[in-house]
Amino acid sequence: MFSLANPYGLLALLGIPAVLAIHFLQRKATELPISTLFLLERTHRDAASGRRLDRIISSVPLWMQLLAVLLLTWFLSEPRIQRAGSVQRIAVVLDSSASMGVFKKEAILRLAEELPTFQGSASTLELTLMESAPGRPRLFAGSSVAELKAVMEKWQPLDGLTDPSQALRLARSLVSREGTVIYLTDTPTDLLPFDAKLIAIGEPIENVGFTGVTFATEEGALVWRALVRNYSISDVDRNWSVVTSSGSTAPRPIHLAAGSLITLQSAFPIDEKSVRICLTSDRFPLDDTLPIVAPAPKALALFTATSPAFADLTGKLLRSLDAAVPTQDKATADLSISSYDPLDPVLTAGHSIVFMEDSTRTGAYLKGGVVAAANPLMDGLNWQSLLVRETIMLDPAPADTVLLWQEKRPLIFLRETMGNQQLCFNFDLRLSNAASQPAFIVLLHRFAESIRAAKVSPAAENLETGQPFKIDAAPGIPVKTTFTDLAGKSIPWNYSSNNVPLVPGFLTVQQNDTHLLDAAVFFADTREADFSACGKSDKQALSNKSTIERHTKPDPLWRVWILVLLVALLVSWKFSTPRELHI
Repeated sequence: MFSLANPYGLLALLGIPAVLAIHFLQRKATELPISTLFLLERTHRDAASGRRLDRIISSVPLWMQLLAVLLLTWFLSEPRIQRAGSVQRIAVVLDSSASMGVFKKEAILRLAEELPTFQGSASTLELTLMESAPGRPRLFAGSSVAELKAVMEKWQPLDGLTDPSQALRLARSLVSREGTVIYLTDTPTDLLPFDAKLIAIGEPIENVGFTGVTFATEEGALVWRALVRNYSISDVDRNWSVVTSSGSTAPRPIHLAAGSLITLQSAFPIDEKSVRICLTSDRFPLDDTLPIVAPAPKALALFTATSPAFADLTGKLLRSLDAAVPTQDKATADLSISSYDPLDPVLTAGHSIVFMEDSTRTGAYLKGGVVAAANPLMDGLNWQSLLVRETIMLDPAPADTVLLWQEKRPLIFLRETMGNQQLCFNFDLRLSNAASQPAFIVLLHRFAESIRAAKVSPAAENLETGQPFKIDAAPGIPVKTTFTDLAGKSIPWNYSSNNVPLVPGFLTVQQNDTHLLDAAVFFADTREADFSACGKSDKQALSNKSTIERHTKPDPLWRVWILVLLVALLVSWKFSTPRELHI
């Protein structure tokens, strides 16, 4: 098998009609003086009965010149002969975002159509198929395009918006500098890193779907409110209904203007654990159904042991926390709120929030800058307007984590004793403006929610697909998980993965007879549901001169053809030279 490095060299074949035209036009009768006239009649009859094409008469110069044109065309086209065992390495990175599921069939057809052109002059292909989401294993490695297509048929893109840079870097390292990296997506982009080729197969489509749900209690009834968005540039009409274990409601029509949002709401059925809110199906089905359960966060038992001076503050905290239940039993409390008196230096055991209480004096305001430590409890909180007066302080232990400093004085620190967390405020709140600081309230809520999250207790929640979520279970006891998609199909899921499944459905986590979690998982990624930026990319020229030179070698007989060309020219010149005629 050979290929041409310069196909434009074939234009030299135009020399063939040029040579024929020259021979046709230059052909001329030769005058021969003779002494007799008996040949004139014979010559006249031949000329009258002949055809015009007979004027091109086969001759040695004609054939030599045609041979020279063919040889010149061969040289100008730069013929290359395929090297034995040459391999073209191609790594295909698939956009694993959920929107690609709509164009999966188009992606397979386009890739199967273009992969053979990627092979170029190589004798074989070496294919690698991978997803754009980081950390995923390779989907395929081999040389068969048919097998690659079979793998793509089973592929399910379900991720959110992902940056393909890491996957493209890995793909480039697999195929080296000489290989080809392809990024297959539904949204064209101007520039890809690592010299990757773009294949975009998307198109703007009409889509309407759910974007989220909230719950509220009205007149003693639990009410859900679901947001529905029209991502299209035109008005649409849809129907919606509520499906329960006992049946479904009659479809109700809704009208959505272009790009608009509307709210659907209804009371949650009292006797149902879960329901599904369904829209008329479209090409993107992930956001057409909203599964929900009645939310029930883990109960947080609070024990308050503060002095009357902090009663108002602890009361506000108790009312602001969801599912917070006051208790008088300190032993069974999940979280205690207490005050620390330097004259009676005893800290409360267990998880607790501790406020310093100093009634002995009122000092001057502390001076110096306020600096927050890097800690999840303090992320994004602004403490610069905090004013604190000088009071007796509790010296942190070496193992304590100081969260907030003012100069060299620790204002807030975190202490861990025997697995229990204690958030200590090392100043008297009454001698500061902390209670009016948003950062103070947020810090209390974050700490309380961290205690709630670590509690092993039943809960019911509504979660988004792929959301980071950790389930705390009692150690040493097997955990049983059950996840069913909206079609009722059971899908394996590992509760220790720290992420909920990527498809909508219902999730149950059970430990012995305790239901640790009953959850509904719904799709609400508005970036993936919006197809307005989708489009197709133009086909790119995938082969280049360096690729041809790498997989082929020049014609080994080129020296022979040069000699043949020279001989052809000499022979043509020799037989074209006029010779004298002697009579």
